[in-house]
Amino acid sequence: MKRYIVSFLAIFSVLPAMANITVSGKVFDENNEPLLGAAVLVSGTTTGVSTDENGSFSINNVPENNMIR
Repeated sequence: MKRYIVSFLAIFSVLPAMANITVSGKVFDENNEPLLGAAVLVSGTTTGVSTDENGSFSINNVPENNMIR
């Protein structure tokens, strides 16, 4: 099974009471090449996206309690 390195950039939205977060980043393979079509999921949910041809992704409105640690 191949292992992939995922880099994340979390951008915090400034909303009173219910802060939702946009999580974006790039997925690379073991040769540091962008990975097309990788599934990126929010842990504990069915929310997710696939990476584009540059390995980039962005998931909007991620609840604050689902932040990647």
